[in-house]
Amino acid sequence: MILQALLNEVETRLVSGDTSREITDIIYDSRKVVPGSVYVAIAGVRSDGHDYLKDAVNAGAVALVVKNEEKTKAFLEEAALKEDGKECQTVTVVYVEETRRALALLSAAYFGHPEKRLTTIGITGTKGKTTAAYMVYSVLMHAGIKAGLIGTIETLIGQEHIASDNTTPISYLLYQYFDRMVKAGCTCVVMEVSSQGLMQYRVEGVIFDYAVLTNIEPDHIGPGEHASFEEYMACKGRLFSQCRLALVNADDAHWKTVLKGSACPLKKFGIADQKDGQPVSDYALRAENIHLHTGKGDLAVAYHLAGEAEFDIQVNIPGKFTVYNSMTAAAICLELGIAPGVIKEALLGAKVRGRVEPVPISDKFTVMVDYAHNAMSLKSLLTTIREYHPKRLVCLFGCGGNRSRDRRFEMGEISSRYADLTVVTTDNPRYEKPEDIIEDIITGVKKADGAYIAIPDRMEAIQYCIKNAQEGDVIIIAGKGHEDYQEICGVKHHMDDRKMVLSCKGMA
Repeated sequence: MILQALLNEVETRLVSGDTSREITDIIYDSRKVVPGSVYVAIAGVRSDGHDYLKDAVNAGAVALVVKNEEKTKAFLEEAALKEDGKECQTVTVVYVEETRRALALLSAAYFGHPEKRLTTIGITGTKGKTTAAYMVYSVLMHAGIKAGLIGTIETLIGQEHIASDNTTPISYLLYQYFDRMVKAGCTCVVMEVSSQGLMQYRVEGVIFDYAVLTNIEPDHIGPGEHASFEEYMACKGRLFSQCRLALVNADDAHWKTVLKGSACPLKKFGIADQKDGQPVSDYALRAENIHLHTGKGDLAVAYHLAGEAEFDIQVNIPGKFTVYNSMTAAAICLELGIAPGVIKEALLGAKVRGRVEPVPISDKFTVMVDYAHNAMSLKSLLTTIREYHPKRLVCLFGCGGNRSRDRRFEMGEISSRYADLTVVTTDNPRYEKPEDIIEDIITGVKKADGAYIAIPDRMEAIQYCIKNAQEGDVIIIAGKGHEDYQEICGVKHHMDDRKMVLSCKGMA
């Protein structure tokens, strides 16, 4: 592909050098540069790609896409002074306002806009993205529609499972996945769209056929994340400026703020019968007659879907949030023309790894693994399980290091308030001392009156819960969900909550 063909889709400030040269690839990591490639310099939290322009050119990059004029000018001046830097004098330099955005648009063009050959479904929100995405994927596959999935746990392309580093991959990978999905025969893709992904232009250039808001509450606010709740909502709202139809949980208190300024058509769904004292009449879909029960040995929920479609739904995942997640899936799939009977069958068998996932080790008590890692999601989970009237509700969790300390205080208080016993342990301490994180959590725990115990070793904490379980208990192992590692000082050590629970079989 010729460089100019790629640049035709990018707004540039200045281009210096030959744009007729042939391009072999687009690279955003200087260590992976190949001869003939375009190197896009990305400024991250820990490093700046502009510091590696020399490495990129020495490795064979023929074009540089840059934002930082000062660093680029310094590099070019240095290269021009050296005899072995003659090749640097001929490199093409493209100046743009935002290199992350340029990377997305270049990638879309490089892969031939595969997103235009797929029905694209983007799901955003604070909670429920992963579960809703898997539910949609399950219905699509059940309906015989070959689909791809991109999300927090993995990317699915045909029979291939690719572990995820980010909920929404960097734009080059995103378009590469789209391309591979098209080549694999997929006609549809459902993906989670994170606030970080939107803020960092990872989905730039995609016009989603359907964009969904599950809910919104303060989250990911702190160092290295979002500066405020307002910024967080604004980033989420970007999705609805690049879609053809918005599907929104209108029971959420902040949905209007998120969609402010969006001009795309809108359909609402929810549970509320009344809002602001007035009957709800503008919901396209509404959940009625919700009841909780045990189905096939699991905690389940059933309800009647009313509005543009009328049918009963049962999902063998507990709670009110399951109603919202499954309604999200039903709303999308009905828009795609999938029959209610197919939707109903697929949702009945829906399961999501690490999302209120039962781990069967005893007939006397229940153990569930979940990803709840903030106060909002933990409160929702614990209040949901409370509705099933367990003998005791035991909650085991830790908090990640190098994240907002407020999250630790809040989660500790929530668990103490809604669980009968809180077992405080480690999560991903990263570069912090585990005992410091645990101390912060206990500070929060003491704001309520629940019993607690601190066991730093997560395996020992799980063993404690199983050995001391009573008949009728529900034990929640929270915070890590699908993750199969524990990150300590930059190193990921294998750790899987499900496997650790299973290894305790027979201890009760």
